[in-house]
Amino acid sequence: MHPVSHAQTRADRPAIIMADSGETVTYAEMDATANRFAQWLRANGFGRGDAFGVLMENNALYLPLVWGSQRAGTMLVPVSTRLTAPEVAYILRDSGAKTLITTPYFADVSAALRDECPDCRQMIVGGDGADDFSAALAQQPATPIPDQAPGAYMLYSSGTTGRPKGVKPPPPPSEDIQETNALVGLAVMGVGMPGDGEMVYLSPAPLYHAAPLAWCCTVHRLGGTVVIMEKFDPEAALAAIEKYRVTDSQWVPTHFIRMLKLEEDVRTRYDLSSHRRAIHAAAPCPVPVKQAMIEWWGPIVLEYYAGSEGIGMTLIRSEDWLTHQGSVGRAIHGKLHVCGPDGTEVPAGTDGLLYFENDVLPTYHNDPEKTAEAMHPEGWMTLGDIGHVDEDGFLYLTDRKSHMIISGGVNIYPQEIENLLVTHEKVMDAAVIGAPDPDMGERVVAVVQPVDMADAGPALEEELRAFLAPSLARIKMPRQIDFRAQLPREANGKLYKRELRDEYAAMAAQGEDA
Repeated sequence: MHPVSHAQTRADRPAIIMADSGETVTYAEMDATANRFAQWLRANGFGRGDAFGVLMENNALYLPLVWGSQRAGTMLVPVSTRLTAPEVAYILRDSGAKTLITTPYFADVSAALRDECPDCRQMIVGGDGADDFSAALAQQPATPIPDQAPGAYMLYSSGTTGRPKGVKPPPPPSEDIQETNALVGLAVMGVGMPGDGEMVYLSPAPLYHAAPLAWCCTVHRLGGTVVIMEKFDPEAALAAIEKYRVTDSQWVPTHFIRMLKLEEDVRTRYDLSSHRRAIHAAAPCPVPVKQAMIEWWGPIVLEYYAGSEGIGMTLIRSEDWLTHQGSVGRAIHGKLHVCGPDGTEVPAGTDGLLYFENDVLPTYHNDPEKTAEAMHPEGWMTLGDIGHVDEDGFLYLTDRKSHMIISGGVNIYPQEIENLLVTHEKVMDAAVIGAPDPDMGERVVAVVQPVDMADAGPALEEELRAFLAPSLARIKMPRQIDFRAQLPREANGKLYKRELRDEYAAMAAQGEDA
């Protein structure tokens, strides 16, 4: 299905509700805005495949723009709200975006972009004069354009290991905008989302990220209501489930950790009885954290492993997870292969680089070398993750290949250490990296965000070492524990380890201590 159909049959059904403000957009209203945007695109010379950027905070206009692009055959490029002007400029230039649609919230970035990308027109929601996007939309007719065609969006990687790379999707399988995509089938047949249009879906993460954008669009194809949080807050998320009678939701482990850190009386204050499916992904979830979430919410927690590239997907339900703790499930999209350094497949239980075999694969925009690096000689593609499968075919993730620390010739995967640290009652978040070391090559450094920054110091450092000691081999024990009030983590849950590694490398080069 397509929101066009729901606008005709269920015009007054809420398509979007902003969680904090309660602002509501019906399917009829979303359809009209999408048509106006498609008309604007054509009136401003956008043809099939032409790109434009969107730099906006979570708001009620974001998804209607997606659906307008989806009927104009254009390429929408979501831009992370966390990026600096030079980083945004790189994405706009690399994607060939002719226009950037943004809001006054990013006025400083917009001003800098006029020098960085003088040829990229900026349209500001509620702006001035000819650059006022709100006024420009209002002037367009709310009728469909005569040459509707399916569009796409090109997501850029988070840049956690280097420059962001654009994931260029393959051509659409059909010229029909009503054509159902693969994720709809996975949502209904795999996750169990209802197809009767009664779903109420909570999206607590930024819409520019792959998972929130894809799942919100899937909910709209199924005729459900998307409740969008302007910004994640653990208690506000629970309040939204109660207020809007949320049935389905999407999370990352960081969200779970923050909700579990709430006081018990806060966690039990809200009625969560409408909640039927809570799906999560983006990073491996520490076993104690997931165990606690299942005990709290019941066996409604589903986990999947996938990526922006869309090359494959695994899925595990609570019942299977309880007997395969730590697994991210079996493959339900694409065929999974686990390969050693020489490219040969390894036996069950052996860690290796994970590849998906799929008939349709993307490429990295303007970067044939990165595309080639991700490919196996057999034509399979990797997301760069390390893991293994057990005898039952359940996948277990070890870590990102690029995050591996080599200390004294020993390979150390930081995810194991991070998963332990965040279960400590005084730890809100943790990142483990390899910092340059003259003797060992790299030393293990833990950068910890305490629940209360007042606890930071030698006493907490010793407490954390004692906490880790029973579970970690000595080679894995952090040789250095530093404290920060905040870690460089995306709101979508991705940790910018590259920033920390670069910082520690720069300090080592200058002979400084962290």
